[in-house]
Amino acid sequence: MTEQYQTIIRDGLWKNNPALVQLLGLCPLLAVSNTVINGLGLGFATLLTLVASNGLISLFRHHIPDEVRLPVFVMIIASIVTAIELSMSAWFHELYLILGIFIPLIVTNCAITGRAEAFAARNAVGPALVDGFMMGLGFAAVLISLGALREIIGQGTLFSEAHLMFGESARYFKIIIIEDYRGFLMAILPPGAFIGLGLIVALKNVIDTRQTAKITASRDATQADNSALQ
Repeated sequence: MTEQYQTIIRDGLWKNNPALVQLLGLCPLLAVSNTVINGLGLGFATLLTLVASNGLISLFRHHIPDEVRLPVFVMIIASIVTAIELSMSAWFHELYLILGIFIPLIVTNCAITGRAEAFAARNAVGPALVDGFMMGLGFAAVLISLGALREIIGQGTLFSEAHLMFGESARYFKIIIIEDYRGFLMAILPPGAFIGLGLIVALKNVIDTRQTAKITASRDATQADNSALQ
């Protein structure tokens, strides 16, 4: 794997995660992430949009005049989102109704337009596809993690209503974490989403700070050893 692809993967999943670092697309992220399945549904739709839009924009980047590139990007993204919306309405209709307006609002997600402008329009198709996939995967991972956190605290379960995405046989996927749990309403309301996302961002910052401290300590120790040998 080349260094470019390693950087793309690292940026999408961690260093430049659209939800944890760029803090883009927070409206749908906070609005529908009250369960794992809702987060998975919106995350999957966003991932598909990022991959398809990055690929198409990279493919036609030399044929799009600079003067109209943003309107063209929006048209491409809107066409992809419309196709995904119609597909979800046909195959996952109940989940589509729950996610509601937030599926078409993917068109206005700054993370998607930002990747189109900053990366897809400047790179070949291969790296653009990988960038879209990794950025989408990073965004979906945050949606699913936040959904899991809110569902456990709010309802005491995991994978409730999994049948909305995986069919009737998935009703048995539901895991009861806490028996006879009365629930915690704030966790599944908008304030719970802000608090949950804040905790996840804080956890990431703590991990980054500790990793930086370890790298600095290791470098200082190596320099000290070298100085002693000299």
